[in-house]
Amino acid sequence: MSELTFGFSPCPNDTFAFHALVHGLVDAPARVRPVLLDIEELNRRAHDGELDLTKLSFGALPAVADRYAMLRSGAALGRGVGPLVVAREPLSLAEAAAGPIAIPGRETTAFLLLRLLAPELGEPVELRYDEILGAVACGDVSAGLIIHESRFTYAEHGLVKVADLGELWEARSGLPIPLAAICARRDLDEDLRAQLEAAIRASVEYAFAHPEASREYVRAHSQELSDEVCDRHIALYVNTFSVDLGDEGLAAIEALTAQAAA
Repeated sequence: MSELTFGFSPCPNDTFAFHALVHGLVDAPARVRPVLLDIEELNRRAHDGELDLTKLSFGALPAVADRYAMLRSGAALGRGVGPLVVAREPLSLAEAAAGPIAIPGRETTAFLLLRLLAPELGEPVELRYDEILGAVACGDVSAGLIIHESRFTYAEHGLVKVADLGELWEARSGLPIPLAAICARRDLDEDLRAQLEAAIRASVEYAFAHPEASREYVRAHSQELSDEVCDRHIALYVNTFSVDLGDEGLAAIEALTAQAAA
C-alpha cells in the first residue's frame, strides 16, 4: 500500500478527528503519515504543494487553489467558533485593530475576518498562535487576535475580550463561520481524492462513536492542556460540518470567499 502525507495541527480537534485515520482504524486507500504543524505553517507549505493532504485556512486557500482541491469532510466550521480579539483593558474593535495587534498569521482565516470586520487595520505583528496571549499580557502589543484553545484561557492571563469575530460574521451573514478545510493535491487521481474524502469522513464518524479512543493521542499533542480544555476544544470545533460541509457549509464558504475577493 502506498503512503500519503497528511498535514494537520496538533490541536485537540484535529488529533481527535483524524486519530482513527492515521492509526489505521478505518478503511483508507493508502497509509497516511501525519505531519503535525501549526496552521499557518501548513498554509505556507501549501504554496509548494509539499503535502498530499493538508488542512488549510480559508484565508489561504484561494492562493493555492491551483494546487489543492477542497474536500467536503474534515473541515472546521460552525457557529460560536470564531477567533477573538483580546486586550489588557476594554477597547473598541477599531482601537484594538489600530495596533500594534498580534495575529497568528497573514493567511489565517482569523486575519481575513479581522481585515473584513476592521478595515482601518494598523500594522499587525505576526506571532505563532500560542505566543499571542503572552505578548498581549506583557505589553509587547496592545491587542491580540487569538484562535484555537486560547479562547478558553485568555482570562487566566488577565485579558478581556474586545470582540468575537465569529459572532460579528454570523450577525452580518446569518451563516456559520468557515475556518479551515482539508484539501488534497490536485495531481492526485480524482478517484483517489474521493476515497480519501470518504476515509476522512469515516475517521470523524469513528471519533464521535468512540470518543475515548483518541484520548492518549490528543493528550500527547495538547501542550499540557487539561482534559477539560481539550474536551471543550473538541466539542466546539468538531461537529456535523466536520463530517460533511453540506449545503449550509458550502454557502458559508462561498459568502466568505466572495467578501474576501470584493
